[in-house]
Amino acid sequence: MKLLRTIRLDPSDTFIFEKAAEPGEWAVSGAFMFWDRDPAALEGKARSAFRGGFLGVGSLGWSTLAQIVDANEEDRRTVVDMLALHLVRDFGAPDMDTARGAAAEEVAFAESLCAHPLDTLIAVHRSSEGGEVRESFRSLRPRNGPKPLRAFSFLEVEGEDEQPADAVDLIALAEREHK
Repeated sequence: MKLLRTIRLDPSDTFIFEKAAEPGEWAVSGAFMFWDRDPAALEGKARSAFRGGFLGVGSLGWSTLAQIVDANEEDRRTVVDMLALHLVRDFGAPDMDTARGAAAEEVAFAESLCAHPLDTLIAVHRSSEGGEVRESFRSLRPRNGPKPLRAFSFLEVEGEDEQPADAVDLIALAEREHK
């Protein structure tokens, strides 16, 4: 079985998102974090998380990329239990049984994104259209087989025919963060 873990190829997540996930956390899409918010009203770092973040299950922090990794049934149970605990404690789920069911669905969706080879990176782009949240995913792999993971070394992209409407200006974000 394969699941997603957060990965940080450079420090940009630490200033793009209000709270960055730690590298190596189990990850899920995290779209549920925005169920009660108007995506059009999101600004700044919350907008960045909505548009392009995977949710780190341990910290509830965000990661731009997730990596497909080997996992076993115990790992899967751990992810479901961690997420269920957050759903009860932080989001008002009525009990652990209900929360486990919802968490299991989130983890199953994350698992469905892992049809690619191990170490493939996955990126998400979220948008809101007509009141519905739409997610599209891209897979990023090193050309000519596995290589050490470094920022900007990924050349093959699968799964996205359209370009996101907005771009993130990392330099401007970094400059604002240091002021």
